[in-house]
Amino acid sequence: MNYRVLMLVSIAVPSWAQHPSFEGIWNSASLTPFQRPAELGTKEYYTEQEAAVYEKNKAQEVNRDRRDGGQEADIARAYNELWFDRGSKLARTRRTSMIIDPPDGRVPPMTAEARKKFQAIQEKFAVHPADGPEDRPLPDRCLMFSQSGPPMIPGNYNDLYQIVQTPEYISILAEMGNQVRVIPLDGPPHLPGTIQGWMGDSRGHWEGDTLVVETTNFKFNDRSRFGVQYDGMTDKNLRITERFTRNSPDSILYRATIDDPTVYTKPWTMEVSLEKSEGPVYEYACHEGNYGLAGVLAGERAQEKRAAEQKGANR
Repeated sequence: MNYRVLMLVSIAVPSWAQHPSFEGIWNSASLTPFQRPAELGTKEYYTEQEAAVYEKNKAQEVNRDRRDGGQEADIARAYNELWFDRGSKLARTRRTSMIIDPPDGRVPPMTAEARKKFQAIQEKFAVHPADGPEDRPLPDRCLMFSQSGPPMIPGNYNDLYQIVQTPEYISILAEMGNQVRVIPLDGPPHLPGTIQGWMGDSRGHWEGDTLVVETTNFKFNDRSRFGVQYDGMTDKNLRITERFTRNSPDSILYRATIDDPTVYTKPWTMEVSLEKSEGPVYEYACHEGNYGLAGVLAGERAQEKRAAEQKGANR
């Protein structure tokens, strides 16, 4: 007689395998404004009908191919609409702003000292916008972009991310700037405060199914910003806490809390929906043929020369 024996084998599942995967290519583009329009007050969400009206009006408002407003307005719109990829819809949540806290959906006021410093920086920039390349904003110099993060703020184009995840690390490639963040998971503590970087020093850990990434040790100068969506200010005391939650098979809910007590009167939090995308992510080689920066500097020198000639002629 033949006997068959069923054996039950208990296999231990490593802790990292119990967490959701963020692998893949994701798109953060949407028409959701960074800050909530003041007239909406504390209104957090659009209805489906309100969203449709907003999307239609916004698409017309931001269209760079419009020809109304005269020649100067046309020139100020710069690139044609072909080059933009800001999305055509609000985020799937239909929020009225990316900022979800404070309740008014707007960045909280700066401290008195920070506001004074910010105004001084702006006044200096107005008089000396391009004495040298160091005077230009970091995106002009291909050093940092709002999409790179943290926080990962969508821009007008190049809003794709490619995420690669292993048990020990998660790596996030931003399409804009072709910059990569390599984030250790449940590993070593932050680097000493004397070691700083444009994207700071990030460390990740799990809180249930949510990946929490805390970043410190940022390097800043007077032209450091959060990118094109918000012209604010930060300093060395900045701490950013990001939360990645896989809320559906084709979406990641991304939240980032900005805490900089010497600049802002209270912390503030933003939310973005990362949508699954087929990609691919092409290289963004900003430094190759970056004639824009050379043009800015050359134009400033030409204006200085013209002003000097006019001054001499008036003597």
